[in-house]
Amino acid sequence: MNKYLWTAALLVATASLAGSGTEVPYPADYRSWRHIKSMVIEEGHPLYSSFGGIHHLYANTKAVAGYRSGHFADGAVIVFDLLDAHEQGGAIVEGDRKVLGVMHRNRARYAATGGWGFEGFAQGARDRRVVADNAAQACFGCHAAQSKTNYLFSAIRD
Repeated sequence: MNKYLWTAALLVATASLAGSGTEVPYPADYRSWRHIKSMVIEEGHPLYSSFGGIHHLYANTKAVAGYRSGHFADGAVIVFDLLDAHEQGGAIVEGDRKVLGVMHRNRARYAATGGWGFEGFAQGARDRRVVADNAAQACFGCHAAQSKTNYLFSAIRD
């Protein structure tokens, strides 16, 4: 192989490796996925300062199968959509999006965090990552206690 072909092959291989990091992809069209559950965290709850508001959880097809079987295959994605909550005429209603939390299953890529990659997107914006390389402390620190339930706090509701 001549040196130019070798150099081109090396550049292609390097680019492939650079793209195989631990960054969690943004979950396009997640609101069309299966709705798992909703809840409201109100003032007085220990997690209110960080997670107060309305929570909607969505799961892609692989994650739905995982909830049902207890085994989450690589490619399963769960989205935690957190919105401000406020009272309006006797009802609790959604306000602005606070964060879009994502758990992405890939046992090899995210082995250090139970096989799940974690990311938070501020206000749901694709370019406003708030977890990045801090997943072990920012997310997995709490999820680790849920090892018997695949590191999840949620269960599917029919």
